[in-house]
Amino acid sequence: MNLKRTLLKTAIAGAVLPVTSVHAAAKLKGPRADYFPNAVLKTHEGKTVRFYDDVMHGDKRVIINMMYGVCANICPPATANLVKVQEMLGDRIGRDIFMYSLTLQPEFDTPEVLHAYREKYGIKPGWTFLTGRRGDMEAIRRKLGFFDRDAVLDSNLSQHTGMLRLGREAYDRWSMMPALLTPKQIVNSVIRL
Repeated sequence: MNLKRTLLKTAIAGAVLPVTSVHAAAKLKGPRADYFPNAVLKTHEGKTVRFYDDVMHGDKRVIINMMYGVCANICPPATANLVKVQEMLGDRIGRDIFMYSLTLQPEFDTPEVLHAYREKYGIKPGWTFLTGRRGDMEAIRRKLGFFDRDAVLDSNLSQHTGMLRLGREAYDRWSMMPALLTPKQIVNSVIRL
């Protein structure tokens, strides 16, 4: 009888401990805290956020692309494709999956310009557009892998990568894929993170 009580107490204690650990772990920095800049950025709504703390950190999945408001090349079809991804993911967007578009032209893409861009494409909540200081946006772009090793190509905005960075920082899981893959392929990759 004492053995059963001891086993029951141990099982109950074990079930309670992870809950406590999860809350404590949520406050800890993740595996990429020293890798990603914690730059101050502005959202399309004019809110201030920090790149690592507010965008990347935590047990959430992120879909990130680079764009600029007057792009006539890859941005419009990529955005239209990502709108379909957002629709397919439904209420998970803004809950456990977050979408972020970062500008390549922060000197022109103000929060107001980014807000108008979202309106033009009918983008719903859970997909945030971000801008910031030129140096910060460049550092973030490079850390995310959105660059070409050829400096001449990299400096030409019309040649910018049409890729997505998918990630789940808490598990240090990352992938990159073309933004023009089928929405189903993108959704499947995000869910598997």
